[in-house]
Amino acid sequence: MVAGISVTGLAACGGGDGGDDAFKGDSADQIADKAVAATKAAESLHMKGKVSRSGGESMVIDLAVDQEKNCQGTVTMSGAKAEVRHVKATFYLKGDEQYWRTSLKQQPGADKIVPKVADKWVKMPAQDNQITGLCDKQGLLAAMDEDKSERQGLKKGDTSTIDGTKALALHKSKGNEKSTLYVAAEGKPYILKVTTTGGSEPETTTFSDYDKPVRPEQPASGDTVDLKQLAAQ
Repeated sequence: MVAGISVTGLAACGGGDGGDDAFKGDSADQIADKAVAATKAAESLHMKGKVSRSGGESMVIDLAVDQEKNCQGTVTMSGAKAEVRHVKATFYLKGDEQYWRTSLKQQPGADKIVPKVADKWVKMPAQDNQITGLCDKQGLLAAMDEDKSERQGLKKGDTSTIDGTKALALHKSKGNEKSTLYVAAEGKPYILKVTTTGGSEPETTTFSDYDKPVRPEQPASGDTVDLKQLAAQ
């Protein structure tokens, strides 16, 4: 199952005690709580960043996803990129030969399967949660609420503009690691960006297109193969 966004610490470092009228009377910790709640409650969003997988692996995603698990976008794993769609309760993935050789390297008979699935829309088995879980919006955001202590001791920073939306920065530091959470200071307090610097794995995760419809097209039947059926052959 997708463990969630690799944003250990939904905030970052530094910063003074500045603020914004949009959050007048709220502490930095309270703003962070509101931001997480609003983001989880959003009907849909577009996320670009890294997610963790079981076994310590990770993948980079660029996905639009909604509460009904409709989604479309790309995933990149070990340098190989694939398109993904979830439509009408079915998950499809389209990867090139490199992607499938990387994904199936531990599977018996992979050499026979790869030519049949490369550059095709592949229907993934429902139980393959490591992949299909990418279209579970709440699952992707689960890491945000696992450790509420990560949202304690924050400080307000300056306001800036993220993709045309005014945002307030919230700061926190832990050792050499510095993280920054940017919260929309107009409209709903959605999370717009999270950055982590100074640690062993610097990261940036962005969130946009809140509440915009996600309407992926179903792949044509002639360009679709069933991975479960192929594996059984």
